[in-house]
Amino acid sequence: MLCQDETTRRDAAGLARRIKAARFETQATIEDFDFKFNPKIPAAQIRDLATLRFVDTGESVILRGPVGVGKTMVTQALGHTACRHGHTVAFTKTSRLLADLAGGHADRSWHNRLRRWARPTLLILDDFAMRDFTLAQADDLYELVGERAPAHRPVIFTANRAPVDWYQLFPNPVVAESILDRIINSAHHIHIDGRSYRPNQRPTTPTDTP
Repeated sequence: MLCQDETTRRDAAGLARRIKAARFETQATIEDFDFKFNPKIPAAQIRDLATLRFVDTGESVILRGPVGVGKTMVTQALGHTACRHGHTVAFTKTSRLLADLAGGHADRSWHNRLRRWARPTLLILDDFAMRDFTLAQADDLYELVGERAPAHRPVIFTANRAPVDWYQLFPNPVVAESILDRIINSAHHIHIDGRSYRPNQRPTTPTDTP
């Protein structure tokens, strides 16, 4: 009994460490996600991703759709599932990752920072392709994708734009083709549309209708 209790305690502690290291914005889970609120969410596809076969095969995922339809919440729920299955996960806004790597160029810690983003089993890049990439940002993405792809470590991307529109955001078409060929052609593509969850998260005010 003591041995089993110790194993349970260690498993719980390990899960807590993985969830903390992932830096999720919210502790969402697939089990608690409200699919009924937005019937246009492809629930069967999301639940299939929750089996984590895409992690085992190293296949990336692209979730695209308008603002507020649940893309970020779904990705964090998938990340939480991955943590529960013993995988390491990192969640970040794409802008923050690029800013972190840019800081590495300034203080000569770039290689260490790149390895830190390349290391987790699953990387979640939220708000990808929001704006044009600079030459330096494009080169950093090229190196990051180049580190993760051979190791079969998948990335989940959320984006408002369709992947076909990502190419024009890169200043160098050759680099764009090299990066996006690895991302787009082998990824699972899921389009989420429908009602926005955000009005439900807005605090009520005296002028709101009861």
